Amino acid sequence: MTAETKARVRTRRAILDAAVSVLAKNPAASLADVAAAAAVGRTTIHRYFAERSDLLTAIGADVLDKIAAATDRSRLAEGPALEAVARLCSEYFDLGENLTLVFNVPEFWDWEGWEQETAADRALIDLVQRGQAAGEIDRALDPVWIQHLIWCMLYAAWSHVHTNGASKHESLTQCLRSLTKAIAA
Repeated sequence: MTAETKARVRTRRAILDAAVSVLAKNPAASLADVAAAAAVGRTTIHRYFAERSDLLTAIGADVLDKIAAATDRSRLAEGPALEAVARLCSEYFDLGENLTLVFNVPEFWDWEGWEQETAADRALIDLVQRGQAAGEIDRALDPVWIQHLIWCMLYAAWSHVHTNGASKHESLTQCLRSLTKAIAA
């Protein structure tokens, strides 16, 4: 990779990270606000993302990549299913700002990227089914319901940190305890 290419990759990453941070706090923030946070000029943002919708599409794709990487790090095929769920939730919890943005910004709700089942979605469903087959996870609960429950519990945990000032450790601990009680057989 050339020095110019590396610089472009770093600049793009800085813009995406700044956009997530700025838009998570204020979904109505302008591209000028994002440029200021990324320490680049507004014209630089427009070279990378011609319109706000292009930036949001890039953020969505980046979040999906981060979810995939977090899912891989969770080693879902290893150990008891409930322990794997806890590892997955811990990994996803670290993506809180990214996922809070996606959940709170209406432009993401209709984004086509969310409408497809991803490998991460399939891995989570497979994990739940494995746990149900092993008798660890309640068989009466639909795996997709559990998937939605996990996302809701994580959102509640992130909100608890940002709204109520809870520590990340305390919030994640409560999330995992509640989730385990909700899905355990």
